Amino acid sequence: MSNSLRPYLSAVRSTLTAALTLQNFSSQVVERHNKPEVEARGSKEVLLNTLTISRNENERVLIEPSINSIRMSIKIKQADEIEHILCHKFTRFMMQRAESFVVLRRKPVPGYDISFLITNVHTETMLKHKIVDFIIQFMEEVDKEISEMKLTMNARARTVAESYLMAVRTALLRGRRGVDLSS
Repeated sequence: MSNSLRPYLSAVRSTLTAALTLQNFSSQVVERHNKPEVEARGSKEVLLNTLTISRNENERVLIEPSINSIRMSIKIKQADEIEHILCHKFTRFMMQRAESFVVLRRKPVPGYDISFLITNVHTETMLKHKIVDFIIQFMEEVDKEISEMKLTMNARARTVAESYLMAVRTALLRGRRGVDLSS
């Protein structure tokens, strides 16, 4: 992990750890229902203050806690159009497999690239610090994955361009040989 990323991830880790004090809370609107209040938004008194942790204007985390759930949304760094496309494809791939990741939402919050939903059931069945570790590791790895995909794509583009230019050069040389320039 780079030194510039460390304080950002440390702030996310400590905030998320503090926000993971979730408890079982039945719906105040519908009897015998226990929906994530951060999603249902049935009662304003069970929603806590929303927190935004920002590294820069292109990289931030939104944490929306409530009494029985937390929705965490991540805006991944995208320096150029290629990274934007790669990030979109990568997060779309992940969200299509959301059931395998348990806490991953199928659709991100508008303005963010990917979202997680952690409920009291998750914190009761899994270790809280492992959930936090998973999200922090995800944040570390997603940036690395997108950078590697960009490097691979640039290398492939370079190879294609070289082979194309070689074919064009060969065709031009063949054309020159067939033309009589002495007249």
